[in-house]
Amino acid sequence: MKILVLTTICCLWLTSLFAIQPVRPLSANNVSLMKTGDSPVLEKAQVLKIMELVADWQIANQGQVKHHDLDWTNATLYSGMMELASVSKNARYNQWLLDIGSRYLWQPFYNMYLADDIAVSQMYLDMYKKTGDKRMLYPTMARIEFIINHPSASSLNIDYSNYLTLERWSWCDALFMAPPVYAQMYNITKDIKYMDFMDKEYKGTYNLLYNKEEKLFTRDWSYLEKKEVNGKKVFWGRGNGWVMGGLVKILKELPDSDPSRKFYDNLLIEMSERISGLQNKDGYWHASLLDPEAFPNPETSSSGFFVYALAYGINSGLLDRSKYLPVVSRGWKALEKAVYPDGKLGWVQPVGQDPQKTTKEMTDVYGVGAFLFAGSEVYKLAE
Repeated sequence: MKILVLTTICCLWLTSLFAIQPVRPLSANNVSLMKTGDSPVLEKAQVLKIMELVADWQIANQGQVKHHDLDWTNATLYSGMMELASVSKNARYNQWLLDIGSRYLWQPFYNMYLADDIAVSQMYLDMYKKTGDKRMLYPTMARIEFIINHPSASSLNIDYSNYLTLERWSWCDALFMAPPVYAQMYNITKDIKYMDFMDKEYKGTYNLLYNKEEKLFTRDWSYLEKKEVNGKKVFWGRGNGWVMGGLVKILKELPDSDPSRKFYDNLLIEMSERISGLQNKDGYWHASLLDPEAFPNPETSSSGFFVYALAYGINSGLLDRSKYLPVVSRGWKALEKAVYPDGKLGWVQPVGQDPQKTTKEMTDVYGVGAFLFAGSEVYKLAE
């Protein structure tokens, strides 16, 4: 009997010890959000420090990544790394990106129309702005010119079983992958045709997938009628994170006077209000936005993009600071807690197209990219 009681106690103790919990912060001194009265104060140096820690871990472990160097997954990492390179005094991040671009002669990935395969051009065009080296510009320009001159006749209601037939921006993730590239090209060349094409295609996807009542995007047309366990519609966390991250990247390229800007401003404002109300009390957002009980664990790739978008909204004056800063603060603290002591970022949902369960061990490059995006705007808030 005594043995049975002791065994039961040990089992209960082990269960509590290994229960799934967010990763603890590096130390008590690493929390970058302190309180001064009722106002959260951001520690600029610590934001940069943890961004570099996460980036350094990813660079050191990049050899274990199975995605192709030019895949959308890595493209997201490169864009986030570009944001870090713009604020860090360490030149290694910029050099790392230069080496990747040079290795592939600044070419987009292989599929002509697929939005995912031009995502890497976001980094290329940002690098072109820094250097003026037209070798970084022309391959992407050639790709976009062909698409504009030979637009796909594909429907937005397509068969997702054949990935190579995805010629239009017919899934919400695509609104992060391709439209910012067109906005960047418009900014660089001042040629309105790039903006006109982007605006037309973007609004086609918006009209199909944006739920104006829920103020959220469905992943693609095949999810329009699908429901979660609790009976609510399926709205994927990272899918909506992709959209909001893409909106920020578009808005950063458009002048205030651009007639197209109002639509994107308003969409970011509208989604920000909805997303801020869906933040969990632990500071994270979850894989399913409307059924977090079915997916109770944190999800850092969506959380990173939401923090990025909300912080940008504050920094740009689109969002009220007093209303949204507490949301950003909780979100950034939560993201910090997902970082292992060595810099690995946990709780990243694997590649997919709908809500899936996460564990603290899960990581991926696009999650790191989202973290660096978030940090880049939180860093500006600290100023």
